[in-house]
Amino acid sequence: MDGSGDPQLCFPDFNSSCRRLPLPHSESALLYTLLAFISLLTVTLNLLVIISISHFQQLHTPTNTLLLSLAVSDLVVGLLVMPIEGLRYIERCWLLGRLMCALTPYVGYCMLSASLGHMVLISIDRYLAICDPLLYSTKVTLNRVKLCICLCWACSIIYNGLILMGHIGQPDRFNSCHGECVVVISQISGTIDLFVAFLGPCAIIAVLYMRVFVVAVTQMRVIYSQTAATKTRAALTVKRSERKAARTLGILIVVFLMCFCPYYYPALAGQDTSTSLSYLGVLSWLMLMNSSVNPLIYALFYSWFRKAIKLIITFRILQSRSQEVNIL
Repeated sequence: MDGSGDPQLCFPDFNSSCRRLPLPHSESALLYTLLAFISLLTVTLNLLVIISISHFQQLHTPTNTLLLSLAVSDLVVGLLVMPIEGLRYIERCWLLGRLMCALTPYVGYCMLSASLGHMVLISIDRYLAICDPLLYSTKVTLNRVKLCICLCWACSIIYNGLILMGHIGQPDRFNSCHGECVVVISQISGTIDLFVAFLGPCAIIAVLYMRVFVVAVTQMRVIYSQTAATKTRAALTVKRSERKAARTLGILIVVFLMCFCPYYYPALAGQDTSTSLSYLGVLSWLMLMNSSVNPLIYALFYSWFRKAIKLIITFRILQSRSQEVNIL
């Protein structure tokens, strides 16, 4: 092979270039359009959350600070990780060089781990707010929440640095040709990651939200028993509250499991987790899609977010003293 420009190669000028199987132009155009839509949707939704919480003073609360930090991590996923991963799978080649091969998986894992850590912090926040409301304001302060957020980011950066240490130091060690970026997480590291980054947080979230659900239902039944004069109205309120609590809990847990659980199939099957696996691309994108769903789950259920969107898209936030608008 003399490097004469074979279009079937990732890098026609390199004798060691990987071969590629180009997609039909119509299929490539469709995939690029879908990629652009998903990335833009993820960035837009999370950017709306960031602008809303940052701009309006009434939203400067500990809970919303967690939502703000979560939206930042999901924004980076939509802005950087999704486009790069999409380019990898559509072009069937790694075109961004050795340095980006080392950094891109690390950044992606850090953002996803940070997002997951924020979900745990949000579940703890909701648990304290519902189960210990009298002491919530003294236990959960803005400074403590900011400290927890910093610890969450620090743990994500250090943890993923340890998991991907070999890949960061030598990103081409598993490449068979020029134009690949193969990331391999050993079975041992994958098993540790399964318990630390999935089963542990999943168990914490499930237990806390189940506790929140039980306490919320118990509180509503106490209210029902104490309002005999408005028995019918209270009964309807109990039923609506129970359904709403159950529905929200179901959405949180089911979407989380749907997005993250499939990715850990290789670890559960006793295999190395490698980007060379034919099905790992689909599993990775399921996990990335959680960054699109997060703002819908954690923000769109709030009425203040819908009000904030109206003020943002109508440019009313540019008016003087708009940050003091009553949005709650």
